[in-house]
Order: sequence, then structure tokens, then C-alpha cells
Amino acid sequence: MAKLQLCLLVLLGLSGAIAQTDLHGQVFIFPKGSADAHVILNMNHNRPLQMFTVCLRYFTDLTRPYSLFSYATWATDNEILLFKDKPGVLSLTVGGEEVVFTFPENTGSRGSWEHICASWESATGIAELWVNGNPLPRKGLQKGYSVSNQGVIVLGQEQDCVGGGFSAKQSFVGELTDVFMWDLATATDAVWTTSADSQLPPSVLNWGTLQYQIKGYVVLKPLLR
Repeated sequence: MAKLQLCLLVLLGLSGAIAQTDLHGQVFIFPKGSADAHVILNMNHNRPLQMFTVCLRYFTDLTRPYSLFSYATWATDNEILLFKDKPGVLSLTVGGEEVVFTFPENTGSRGSWEHICASWESATGIAELWVNGNPLPRKGLQKGYSVSNQGVIVLGQEQDCVGGGFSAKQSFVGELTDVFMWDLATATDAVWTTSADSQLPPSVLNWGTLQYQIKGYVVLKPLLR
């Protein structure tokens, strides 16, 4: 009951001014760990997803667990979740089911920008994860599942209910940019197009026309070059 009451209070607070901006060359900075700093993104999609690809870039020196991309619905807290468990370990959750990807992380590059693309398709259940342009061994989960389009996307926190239930211990601290999402399982093409600064239509999320709300201590600043 306490969790339901909390979620209902969060829902009341989800309203607010929505900005739509071309954010090329801009980053969201999450300056410190907290249980409230986050960015809400509006999904441009009017039907359930049978497949998706999400790409983003981030810059952090965290070694503890943190959330990169959280999509929650009223039925499933972790409808889609990209989560960095620790250096060299990334997990993808779809419909509450998780697969874990491991990769050799170059400790000498800690604190440098990292680019990831994750994709999933319902027909086969196959999930792909690419890190800095390199594919990892494919995994399988939630074959035949449909991802609801009735939810909330949050950057910087993991949702335990729609738009809330955050924990400072899982919050992102650092810089995040170039967030894209397609209703296509095209990780290979997405890696190429995002690195080449081009686009794959149609986009569910487009950093060039992003609709977003900033909540708490998050700052939008130009990318340092």
C-alpha cells in the first residue's frame, strides 16, 4: 500500500513544462548522487513495441551500480532497463526479465566517454549489446513479448514505480548525451548512424527533436570537446 501511495503521488508530480529542443552538442550533467535528480523523456510511439534499439553515450567515473535508461509501466517497473552493474558488466531488462553482458573494460580508459547500443526483438527474443562499436555475444529473453507504450522513460535513475521510487545508490553521476530509440532491431545500423551523426527513421526518441522535462539537480550544458 505504501508503494502504491508513493507512485500515485509521483504521478501527480509528473506534469510540468515539456521542452522540445535539438540537443546536438549538448549533454545532461548529473553533478552528484541523489534520489530525485532525473530527466523524463517523451516517447513518440502510439502502439506496443515488438522490437527496439536504444543508443546513448555517457561519461562517468562511477564504479558502483547505476541506471542509464529506465522505462517503467504500471504493469512492470523494469519494462526496459539498461543498467551498469559494475565495470565490465551491463544488464538489459525487458518486461522484468534480465540478461547480463560482460566485457573486458579497459581500466586505463576509465572516465572516458562510452557508447552503447542495445536491441531486442520479440519474434526471436534475441538481444544485442554493442559497447564502443563492438558487439557482445547475443542473448535471449522474453520471446513473444510486447513492450507497452504506456509508460515513462527516465534518465539518471532506476524506477521502482512509474516516474519514481528512486534510490541514490543507483543514481547516475556524470554526463549523458545522444539518446536515440528506434522501433527497429537494428543495432548494427544504429551503431553506424550514431557514430556518423546521421539518422534511422522512424525514431521513438530523437536527440535532435527531444521532448524532455528536467527534475531536480540536472544541468544542460554544451559538450566539452
